[in-house]
Amino acid sequence: MIRRRPLILSTVALLAALAGCASAPSAPPAVPRVAVMSAFQPELVLLRQKLQDAHTTRINGVEFHTGTLEGRPVLLFLSGISMTNATMNTQLALDRFPVSHIVFSGIAGGVNPQLSIGDVTVPAQWGQYLELLMAREVAPGRYEPPPFIKDATLPNFGFMFPRPVEFRSAAQPQVTRRFWFEADPGMLAAARNLKVDLAACAAGTCLKHPPRLVVGGNGVSGQAFMDNKAFREYTFDTFHANVLDMETAAVGMVAHANGVPYLAFRSLSDLAGGGEGANEMGTFMRLAADNSAKVLLAFLAQWKP
Repeated sequence: MIRRRPLILSTVALLAALAGCASAPSAPPAVPRVAVMSAFQPELVLLRQKLQDAHTTRINGVEFHTGTLEGRPVLLFLSGISMTNATMNTQLALDRFPVSHIVFSGIAGGVNPQLSIGDVTVPAQWGQYLELLMAREVAPGRYEPPPFIKDATLPNFGFMFPRPVEFRSAAQPQVTRRFWFEADPGMLAAARNLKVDLAACAAGTCLKHPPRLVVGGNGVSGQAFMDNKAFREYTFDTFHANVLDMETAAVGMVAHANGVPYLAFRSLSDLAGGGEGANEMGTFMRLAADNSAKVLLAFLAQWKP
């Protein structure tokens, strides 16, 4: 009997521990949050000021702020500038937090000549316009793709031929190639109902035209700061783009791969090389960033997912 006592006591202790685990309350489910993203700090200033009940977590050097905006649970963070940072940190957020939707707020270069600095655009779809084939010159000024590349069908700019990107997801595991990644239709429809007062002056400099909200159309993204009149005109003619930036199409691709609805708000800080003088971003960056953030905040306040 003495030799069996430790075994009996161990069994009793184990049963007691299991009983305690069974009776312990389960952890509450994580709160689904809207990921609110910007690329770099000036775009986040107004949103960070408006964030309530903020708590910050740092992962891989990225600060993720949980809290509420307009009463809605959000995850606020910077993607970092350009396509690789945006891809990497969007996926990081989706892997570590319960994200239900993604919205992006920031500045952009204007491509559509009908738009003006300060305008806020909400494109219906985004493409990666600098996913390219650099073609061989086969005669002076004439370039041709290799015969085995069949998807370089969009008009070229010299030796540069745009191509779709390779894509797959859990819902679509087979490899496909696509150019456009559509914004969520319901979120886009909600944006069409917004009425927001947009700023027209910054640091004593006022715009020639009162800014307006433009919902729909196309946006393109690529890993280059664009300040070239000829390439701007090509981008508008080829992609019918309203704006271009360096992140949104990458975020859209990650959103589609994970089955997460997304929408982007981008305000024109400059004309991507189409202006009369030097690039305008240094003058109007803060005005554009705040105009975009104002529209996003109005969206969060009124949107009913």
